[in-house]
Amino acid sequence: MESNEQNGQSVTIKGEPGSIAPVWNELDSKLHRHNYTDDDIFAVHLSLEEAFTNAVKHGNNMDLTKEVCIEYSINSEKVEITVADQGGGFDPDAVPDPRCGENLFKAEGRGLLLIRSYMDKISHNPQGNQLRMIRYRRIGDNNEQVSEKASN
Repeated sequence: MESNEQNGQSVTIKGEPGSIAPVWNELDSKLHRHNYTDDDIFAVHLSLEEAFTNAVKHGNNMDLTKEVCIEYSINSEKVEITVADQGGGFDPDAVPDPRCGENLFKAEGRGLLLIRSYMDKISHNPQGNQLRMIRYRRIGDNNEQVSEKASN
């Protein structure tokens, strides 16, 4: 794992299942230090796992010679994560809704749906091989956000 600290953290890791664990451990520690709620931590963890899995499986096509770059920053208001693979990209709008019709029984498309559900903002670069996601910190039990949720 290679890292470089500049306005957050940038880590390049092997594109293989399981290599996300050290990155998550660091993120988890920082989220706790910034008093993120358990719901926030769950949402960020699930979204990061899904984004990384998609990058490895679909972006890098399970090519173990390819890497995944993860950049993140955390402050008292939000956590922002970017996951980039070395693949050719895809059109996120072309991914069928897994909740509809024949897609109900397909395994594909659920990761992106989960990320969209749990993160406050997501966007892709034009090529489609980089996902940027933001989650604003909730405050206490009433789930109020520190910052207003921006529209997607």
